[in-house]
Amino acid sequence: MSPLEALHMYFGHDDFRPLQAEIIDSVLAHRDTLALMPTGGGKSICFQVPTLVMANENPDKRLCLVITPLIALMRDQVENLRERGIHAAAIYTGMSYDKQRVALDNCLYGPYHFLYCSPERLESEEFRKRLAELPIGLIAVDEAHCISQWGYDFRPSYLNIAAVRKLLPDVPVLALTATATPETIDDIQDKLGFRERNVLRKSFHRENLMYIVRRTDNKAEQVAHILSRVPGSAIVYVRNRKRARELAEWLAAKGESVNFYHAGLTTQERNERQEAWKEGQTRVIVATNAFGMGIDKPDVRVVIHVDVPNTLESYYQEAGRAGRDGKTAYAVLLFNEQEDKAKAKKRVIDTYPPKEFLEQVYHKTMDFLQIGAGSGLGHRFALHIDELCHVMKLPVIQTYSALHLLTQAGYIHFEEEYETLPRIQIHVPRHELGEYNLSREQAEALDFLMRTYSGIFTDLQYIREADQPDKHQLFVTLAQRGIITYIPRSVGASLVMTNEREAEIYLSPAIFEDRQTRFVSKLNAMIEYAEQNQFCREQVLLAYFGETAAPCGHCDVCRDLAHRIIAE
Repeated sequence: MSPLEALHMYFGHDDFRPLQAEIIDSVLAHRDTLALMPTGGGKSICFQVPTLVMANENPDKRLCLVITPLIALMRDQVENLRERGIHAAAIYTGMSYDKQRVALDNCLYGPYHFLYCSPERLESEEFRKRLAELPIGLIAVDEAHCISQWGYDFRPSYLNIAAVRKLLPDVPVLALTATATPETIDDIQDKLGFRERNVLRKSFHRENLMYIVRRTDNKAEQVAHILSRVPGSAIVYVRNRKRARELAEWLAAKGESVNFYHAGLTTQERNERQEAWKEGQTRVIVATNAFGMGIDKPDVRVVIHVDVPNTLESYYQEAGRAGRDGKTAYAVLLFNEQEDKAKAKKRVIDTYPPKEFLEQVYHKTMDFLQIGAGSGLGHRFALHIDELCHVMKLPVIQTYSALHLLTQAGYIHFEEEYETLPRIQIHVPRHELGEYNLSREQAEALDFLMRTYSGIFTDLQYIREADQPDKHQLFVTLAQRGIITYIPRSVGASLVMTNEREAEIYLSPAIFEDRQTRFVSKLNAMIEYAEQNQFCREQVLLAYFGETAAPCGHCDVCRDLAHRIIAE
């Protein structure tokens, strides 16, 4: 089977998009490959097609391990593959042990071709041992810039991929990203242990996307004005949850079809709002940067940034969610020079607080979680940030930053979104349950729990989903009657102790000063992009990514220049 035959048979396309064929040929030649493709460029085809070709030629190499931080993308792609008759599985945070085991067994013994997992899964030695048994023929690393400490979204968990490569030394890796500077490109290949340099890139030029910076003293009114002038689906990005809610409510009061989205919503709320927007039931979504990654909606006509992003990488990626269908679309950045420059200075302080503050957060967090000196290694703790900051008198934003920096330094592993299994403790002794007039379903559920979880009378026990599916309301009723304590499945922050509690912590210059310097440099580049009005917007963006191009002719700078020339 040729790649083109696989593309037509499984995906219904007659030809590849630009660069896809070259990437697939490189993978099939067993070469480590770094592919740079703009958002919406069709990255998934680049590992899906060669996997299906290799599986047809050699069943012992029929599986592709796809490493991605995006649970929404995992679920969407697994569902899309299954609809095409292709077997795929995913393993992610919050999934029960039984479901993980079944998924891995299916990949080992069944006709499965794709296994999606998060980089955090790779921290488990048991999981890595299972991977070594699987018929893996390709490792695909999505959002590969996350492995670079000098990238704009460094995630320490990505460094675990190096251990997987050692387990599977003959398996090629395909690293995929939409944004990377020349320095980050080199770092990705080093961290992933490329056997030779091999970078394939598609131009970052987007002919149909109009980049515009609009200076304004009233950003909310400007958002409303733009939405009134540009019909069709829209994304409005803001920096914090409160602003997302307030702006959405303000737009709704003006009659706009709008909702808001951020990481503080429940999983169900996020899924419902995302689907309503994708299906066109909601026209506008006002969101933090938690929204958009892994979501394929081709007909977004405008992306508006109310606040200046931290980097040109993140701006390019978020703005690039507009116009994936090739039709005219707009990427608008609202800019208030005095206000946004002042916020940028504060952002540096908030993101890189003083070292003394990091030490303070470390010890106060340990005290809050009651972790003694020399203990805690390997344990996971639910961490309620608002309560931590209230009890320990810490500023919220800087505390978040400190926990992320402590994660990068290796002292802890902090996750803002961790999905926990439901927990139950039974308070009524078995011999007294007959006095409570239980329904048959309630009695059977309690009997199963007592037989399955031996410590359920003395402490809260995590309950595997497969054991008690669709029993939420039943457990709520039992809890209301005082028979059990029931803590439902939840999403919240968590902290894993990757080391025992230390009496003192040391932050190397690479963890702190070097990254702070790079953060300031990237933020300054973003401000300069917004501030300048002499050079084509797209030229400035492409130059940042190491690419040269002619003026686009349709950004706000090019149009103003054309008007000035005509006027003269």
